[in-house]
Amino acid sequence: MKDQEFTNALAKNTLDEIPTPKQNAKDIVGLVKESGKITGYQLSDGSTVSKDEGVHLAKQGEIKGVGVAHRGNTEYLKSIPDGTDDNNLSNLPATSK
Repeated sequence: MKDQEFTNALAKNTLDEIPTPKQNAKDIVGLVKESGKITGYQLSDGSTVSKDEGVHLAKQGEIKGVGVAHRGNTEYLKSIPDGTDDNNLSNLPATSK
């Protein structure tokens, strides 16, 4: 296994769930931050959803390219590793509330 494939496989193991996106699923194109913390997501259709709504939509297959992870009792979205960094959530533009 190549190093990048191994790294991607390890990263996928940190996800609790990788939902299957629907054909018309949206992309996350930006982050909404408040005091440096992600509070929501900007979607490719121009809408903005809260962090909780984003998790719910992703689980329903409405958002593609993300998996669901958790920290404590809080669920959040993470990019599914695909070998490229430019589409990682941490590299997307952010707006402040």
